[in-house]
Amino acid sequence: MSRVLHFEIQADDVERAKAFYAAVFGWAYEDFSQYVGATYWGITTGPADQPGIDGGLLPRPVPASAPEQGTNGYVCTVGVEDYDETERRILDAGGLVALPKTALPGMAWQGYYLDTEGNTFGIHQPDPAAA
Repeated sequence: MSRVLHFEIQADDVERAKAFYAAVFGWAYEDFSQYVGATYWGITTGPADQPGIDGGLLPRPVPASAPEQGTNGYVCTVGVEDYDETERRILDAGGLVALPKTALPGMAWQGYYLDTEGNTFGIHQPDPAAA
């Protein structure tokens, strides 16, 4: 069985996307452009001794799908401790609600958002009392 080891986010404005994800999730970046021969930022999402994966951020090579057309790539969901606080940070940083907070009864709260580049991502707060 194979597991996902890395993700990539494409952006129309790389600096704007970096600012968005840093403000919402506290992600850090390292310039890997010299290794790939083009603009590419490595993303560190958290400590190496905790579950999760890191990724990359790069300029979008072709136009994104138009709004309301859905996604044309993988959608990553980020685990959070406080759903409502994370949603506030998403909206304050310029993100939009794609699908609002929904209870996964007995398991968690889940919702989907658009970042400043029009990419869809989810947030997930485990909560056995979700109903």
